[in-house]
Amino acid sequence: MTGYRDRRHAGRVLADALRGYAGRRDVVVLALPRGGVPVAYEVATRLGAPLDVFVVRKLGIPGDEEFAMGAIASGGVLVLNREVIEGLGIPKPTVEAVIAREQAELSRREQRYRGGRPPLEVTGKICTLVDDGLATGSTMRAAVAGLRQRGPRRIVVAVPIAASSTCRELSAEADEIVCAATPEPFVAVGRWYANFEQTTDEEVRALLEAAAREQAGREQGSAPVQGP
Repeated sequence: MTGYRDRRHAGRVLADALRGYAGRRDVVVLALPRGGVPVAYEVATRLGAPLDVFVVRKLGIPGDEEFAMGAIASGGVLVLNREVIEGLGIPKPTVEAVIAREQAELSRREQRYRGGRPPLEVTGKICTLVDDGLATGSTMRAAVAGLRQRGPRRIVVAVPIAASSTCRELSAEADEIVCAATPEPFVAVGRWYANFEQTTDEEVRALLEAAAREQAGREQGSAPVQGP
């Protein structure tokens, strides 16, 4: 494949792969910010589904923050890797301090992105987790584990581009994996986008506001206002 023009284009392609979920009232689309939001906006618009963010923050061990001892996610979800914590002898107060710091950052991001809107209800829903691509899949794994604690009926991981090996591995954790393309050699997610500029907080907020307006229009039975 030659790739996508940008994340919005990728979202339109991905939405076509998910068209079996269009028009269903039990479907919600959850984006991993920031890069997953433009993709998920197009998916939500075309499926006629509500859109929200699902924020994941890695809990890095002190002194080596890239090495995760767990993760937190939207909705008060906490996933800890007890083997790592006990194996490295990390004291409980240290773990709690890392959790508190990352929880503060997660809350700040959610407030900024949602602008005071409450999070979507996911219990008993078909939840489609969307990102702009999957390389190692570590963030998406944390998202699946966290979302599972909130009681969805089904978790669908959906991405426009991914390493084929990561899709296979994630299939054991999610209920369904939809990878629109799994090119070989994969190299990196950004390799498959002509425009892979970083998505800003302002773009995330604008897209979530637009999706909320469109959803309100659908619920009122009127044609949604497209944008931005």
